[in-house]
Amino acid sequence: MADNPHLADDLRRVLIDEDAIAKRVDELAAEINEKYKDAEEPLILVGVLKGSFIFLADLSRRLTIPHIVDFIAISSYGQKGNQRGEVRLLMDTRENLSGHDVLIVEDILDSGSTLSYLIRTFKARTSKSVATAVFLDKPARHVVDIDIQFKGFEIPDVWVVGYGLDYKERHRTLPYIAEMIPEN
Repeated sequence: MADNPHLADDLRRVLIDEDAIAKRVDELAAEINEKYKDAEEPLILVGVLKGSFIFLADLSRRLTIPHIVDFIAISSYGQKGNQRGEVRLLMDTRENLSGHDVLIVEDILDSGSTLSYLIRTFKARTSKSVATAVFLDKPARHVVDIDIQFKGFEIPDVWVVGYGLDYKERHRTLPYIAEMIPEN
């Protein structure tokens, strides 16, 4: 049973509440607005589906600079559900990234394989610059060194859901980040 009686039975605790999320997204938007305020072209935000969609929506609504929202879908899971598998492109961006500042918006940095792949891919497309905005960072799981320009929160090595992140498509739309109780 979860510590909080309002949580689903498979959730242990709330790690990051709605107020903390809103405050941090406001801060990240302000940082992004400042960094790209003099850009000649709109910033292209590329959300990594499905997990980043809520973070991307909240972040983009707070931006005051010209920007374009696009999406990409990739898979980095191996055959047994681990994240050591090969990265595969499932859906590409629609925007031409050449000559544009690109901000990859990702829900969570786990091993780093997915983000590393995207950074290399977008740089190869002659983007003007490629930066990263990661909502959650799980440093204990990194196997690839990634420079995060805009980081939401650092979390311990636990399975989390909510605010776009899911477990078997469950809990994705929770307005907070919660820790899952591990399955036996």
